[in-house]
Amino acid sequence: MSLHRILEEKLNEALGPVAPSTNTRREAKLPAVPGKAHAVIGMRRAGKTTYLRQLLEDRRTTAPAERALYLSFDDDRLAGMQVEQLGFMIEEYYRRYPQLRGRTPTCWLLDEIQFVPGWERFVRRVLDSEKVEVIVSGSSARMLSQEVHTSLRGRGMPTVIRPFSFREFLRHRDEEPSKDPRRWTSGERSLVEKRFREFLVEGGFPEAQGLDMRLRIELLQGYVDTVLFRDVVERYGVSQVAALRWVVRHALRNPAGSFSVHRLHQDLKAQGHGVAKDAVHGMLGHLIDAFLLTAVPLASESERQRNSNPRKLYPADPGLIRAFDTSNRSNIGHALEVVVLNELERRGAEVGYVKTKNGLEVDFLARQSVTGEELIQVCADCSDPDTLRREHRALAEACKEHPGAKRRMLVLDRDSVPEAQLPHVATKPAYEWLLEKEE
Repeated sequence: MSLHRILEEKLNEALGPVAPSTNTRREAKLPAVPGKAHAVIGMRRAGKTTYLRQLLEDRRTTAPAERALYLSFDDDRLAGMQVEQLGFMIEEYYRRYPQLRGRTPTCWLLDEIQFVPGWERFVRRVLDSEKVEVIVSGSSARMLSQEVHTSLRGRGMPTVIRPFSFREFLRHRDEEPSKDPRRWTSGERSLVEKRFREFLVEGGFPEAQGLDMRLRIELLQGYVDTVLFRDVVERYGVSQVAALRWVVRHALRNPAGSFSVHRLHQDLKAQGHGVAKDAVHGMLGHLIDAFLLTAVPLASESERQRNSNPRKLYPADPGLIRAFDTSNRSNIGHALEVVVLNELERRGAEVGYVKTKNGLEVDFLARQSVTGEELIQVCADCSDPDTLRREHRALAEACKEHPGAKRRMLVLDRDSVPEAQLPHVATKPAYEWLLEKEE
C-alpha cells in the first residue's frame, strides 16, 4: 500500500466516530492563548495520549466530528514519512470539507508527531496560513520541555501532564469526595486517609494503579530505564551509562536530598566512575528535562546564590521512591514532600526552598502571581515536641526574611495536627490541601 493510501486511511479513521473514553478524567487545562500550538509534554507513561483523546471528546461535544481530528504517527507503516506528507493530509482534508477552509476553526491533535522530521515547520506554516488549532504530543526526547520553545520559535505553549494527582488517584477509584472536608463523616475521612497513605507509596502513574507491589516496582523501574536510554543515552549520546545509572539510582533513593554537581562528581569518583564534572552537570540536566527529576533551588533573588547553593532533587512521582529504595525504611515524609511539590507545580507556582541565617530550612517558598508568596513546611510526624518546635522556629525565622509570605504547615493526617498551633500558621492535613478546589 502506498504512503498516500495509508495517510488517506488514517484520515478516514480520524474522521470516524470516537468511542467514549473509560479512562480517568485528567485535570490539566490548555492555556487560552490564541494563535499558539499547544505542546502536551511530560514524563513517559504519565498519560499524554489519554489526555489528547479526552481533548478530542471535548471538542466533539461542541462541534461536528469533522472539525476535530486525532492522528497518531506511532505506526510502523509511516516509517520514513516526510514533512511534505503532512501537507498532503491537510490538503486532502480541505478537499473533503472546502467550506471550512479559512472560515471555520478546526482542531488537529497530532500524537507522536516527533516521528516526522521537520514537523515543527509544518505546524508553524499551518498556524500562519489556516484557521486551525494544533495540539501536539510525543513520548520521545525530541518533545522535551526545552525543545518546545526552540522548535516552534515562540509559537508553542507547553502543558505538562504529570502522574495522577491525589484527586485523580481517588477519581480513578470512583472515590473522589464531593463535599468540603469539614462536612466529611468519620468514615469518609478514614477512607481518604487510608487512600492517601496508599498514594504516598504507590504513586500516580496510571498503568501502575491496582498492581501488587512486585509488579508495580518492576513496571516503574522499566519506566525509568526507558527514560534513561531513550531520552538521555540515545538523544544525547551519553557513553558513560554506568555513571548515569548511578546518578539516577542515587537521586531516587535519596528523595528531597541536597545535591551539588561537585559533590556528585566526588561520589562518582569514589565509586570508580571516571567522569568529568561537566558530564555530571549534563546528565542531571537531561534527567530534569525528561521530567524524571525536579530540582528545587534556594529561594533567592540573587542568581549567584541560587547557583552556588545546593539544590534539592525530587523524583517525578512518590511511587518511584519505593521502586528504587531497597532498604525498606519508611519514606513517608519524603514522599509527602514530593506530592506537595508536584501539586505546587501543577498549580503553576515558582518553587524554591528557604535556608535561614541560622541554618534552619523551610521546605518550600511558593510564588504565584495571584496568591503571592507562601512558606510551606511539610512534616509527616509532629508528635515529637522538639520536632514541632524546630519546624515552627524555621517558619518564624523564614518569615522575617520573607515578611509578606503566608505561612502553612502540611502534616500527614488529623492525628498529626499539633494541639498548640503557631499563630498565623495554617496547619492542616496535606490531603485536605490537595483536595481544595482551586478558585
